[in-house]
Amino acid sequence: MDPATFIDPNLTVPDRLVLEHLLKEAESPAAAAAAAATAAGKKNPNANGNGTHGATGHEEEDVDPATQKTITHLSALNSPASSAFTPTVFVTWDLPQLTTQLPTMFVSCILQPYIRAARSVVRVETDVVMLTHLLLYFSTSIPSALYLFFGTFHWWHGLLHWLMQSYYVGTYTLMMHQHIHMGGILTRAHPFAVIVDAVFPYILDPLMGHTWNSYFYHHVKHHHVEGNGPRDLSSTLRYQRDSPRDFACYVARFYFLVWVELPAYFLRRGQVLTAAKAGLWEVGTYAMIAAAWTWGGWRPTLCVLLLPLLQLRVGLMVGNWGQHALVDEVDPDSDFRSSITLIDVASNRFCYNDGYHTSHHLNPRRHWRDHPVAFLRQHRRYAAEQALVFRNIDYIMITIRLLRKDYLHLAKCLVPMGEQIGMTLEEKAEMLRRKTRRFSEEEIARKFKL
Repeated sequence: MDPATFIDPNLTVPDRLVLEHLLKEAESPAAAAAAAATAAGKKNPNANGNGTHGATGHEEEDVDPATQKTITHLSALNSPASSAFTPTVFVTWDLPQLTTQLPTMFVSCILQPYIRAARSVVRVETDVVMLTHLLLYFSTSIPSALYLFFGTFHWWHGLLHWLMQSYYVGTYTLMMHQHIHMGGILTRAHPFAVIVDAVFPYILDPLMGHTWNSYFYHHVKHHHVEGNGPRDLSSTLRYQRDSPRDFACYVARFYFLVWVELPAYFLRRGQVLTAAKAGLWEVGTYAMIAAAWTWGGWRPTLCVLLLPLLQLRVGLMVGNWGQHALVDEVDPDSDFRSSITLIDVASNRFCYNDGYHTSHHLNPRRHWRDHPVAFLRQHRRYAAEQALVFRNIDYIMITIRLLRKDYLHLAKCLVPMGEQIGMTLEEKAEMLRRKTRRFSEEEIARKFKL
């Protein structure tokens, strides 16, 4: 499979439309010139620094009729008021294809009534899939964990439970990503739904490897405030981002020190109450695991709580490294240039469009189904800002390819935009290599105006 030409048949419908649009533009000799004109005339003078970090406005652009047609189609899929509205019910299967393959009786008597009921329960009507997954976790993860602790423990069951949670954790984490950014995933209209929405993270988070509320404090209250800048505890700026040694130091710092560094960060900012909450929730989770080890037994605690925690800590850093390893050497304070966009199956089909990371940093409260639409509306701006878009690769494999210094493979995965369109494969590889260089403290002070 050549990543430069392969189009994965398992891409979501929006991903396929976005990719086809970009590839068609890359074949046009006028594409680079159009992007250059956009660069000259449409930079936002009101944003921070160079005009890109944290910008959420100025997203409407003049687009050609073909692009507007795609935008209109995707917007209709997201709008409950449209006859084309299509909620997401499962991550593996798209609803239109699924309804044609299932027995008519099942669709009319079970699937459609479930969808109608679920649309009234979830906060955003597209998000039926989140209720689907809550039901999945409550009917599998919780009973399995309870049996390991209070039934008869078998090693085969414990290991299978851990593997099941390993399979669940990516989708669950990005569901929680939506939860913490949007203030919940279930409707506020029903008191019982409000209670479930507030309580389920305290039950499921430890089973997936999360510590209570730490994702919220680290990601929302910290990472999005700092945006991979020099004060970000998960910043990649001070690391050589194709170095296995630097990557090991990066992971180890988060692994062993986040419990004290995150509260210390909030204290430095004068946020004493937030610091106390961040520290107490983290330590409280450790205390709960220690109590389970003592009174529930070390074997079920290892399989149900400890292995997921140890595994996820590595996974979060592998993912964040991939998201922010390629940082522009000229303008690292730009959201367009310090994060990337992926058009792939793993990140977008199974993880709620997590591949649109630049779009997420531009507007952290943007709903996950709106990312492809927002990207198309701004794709000329992405090209003008020399943003990076990849296909046929996810964040984990980007990290692995970087640590192997396999820039040619990464260059093959690059979807060229703007000035990148005319580059040779070797020139693309060298461009990507430059974006992994460690920043000196003098450069950081100058570029971030410290």
